[in-house]
Amino acid sequence: MPLSQLNGIKKIGLIAGNGKFPLMFAHAASRKGIDVIAIAIKHDTSRLITPLVKKVFWLSLKDYSRMFEIFKKEDIKKVIMAGQVNPQNLFYKDMGDEALRTLLAAIKDKRPDTVFGAVADKLAEHSIELMDSTLFLEEFLPQKGVLTKCTPDSKTWNDIRFGFDMAKKVAGLDIGQTLIVKNGAIVAVESIEGTDAAILRGGKIANGGIVVIKVSKPDQDMRFDIPVVGPRTVKFLNKVKAKCLAIEAHKTLIIDPENCIKAADRKNIPIVAL
Repeated sequence: MPLSQLNGIKKIGLIAGNGKFPLMFAHAASRKGIDVIAIAIKHDTSRLITPLVKKVFWLSLKDYSRMFEIFKKEDIKKVIMAGQVNPQNLFYKDMGDEALRTLLAAIKDKRPDTVFGAVADKLAEHSIELMDSTLFLEEFLPQKGVLTKCTPDSKTWNDIRFGFDMAKKVAGLDIGQTLIVKNGAIVAVESIEGTDAAILRGGKIANGGIVVIKVSKPDQDMRFDIPVVGPRTVKFLNKVKAKCLAIEAHKTLIIDPENCIKAADRKNIPIVAL
């Protein structure tokens, strides 16, 4: 998104989860001359966020309501949500914050789109716009094609094509964005445990040789819960002797793409964007 579309905004809020995604955004925003005011989640967000942002506020679930107070005090009108939040947080008996308990009690289910959509609505009530999470990060969204030097064989391509269509259907149910396939069989479907755990589970069941497919939802809201892969993903693929990683072009964020692709080539694991 061009900077002009921010209507002269020189300061932006960041709700930072775990992983490198929020670090990438903070770095990219600072290169654009935009100050980032970050809400970091205790025990989730990397401490490396601190030098990349103008200000950082470390909050826990019990401090949920403070987020809106902080954004108001800092005169934040636009916010990005980047990085995963530990899904176990949904099952804490004591949320500690009345507003958060009320929000979770009011929604019909705890699927990612439902939860994050409710947070987006609450931000809007405070006159804060939740923006596309890939803002300034378009270069990390791959084009269609084989991204690695190594390429899938014909049998692997058959699993990719079969699995991609099935993965889109599963993602449309907001169950998970990752599907594990081997020899035309669905071996595992990602659930709340996340991609890495799904890869380990699928690899164990199939005894290696799996094709891992990660896609966006058919009606993906780019403000949150977009698919993300990176060097860590390749490590898990190698651990289970996976044959290939297939992702959705233009909709999947690749963390550290150069090192990710080099690592995949070293392990002879093709990465394909469809």
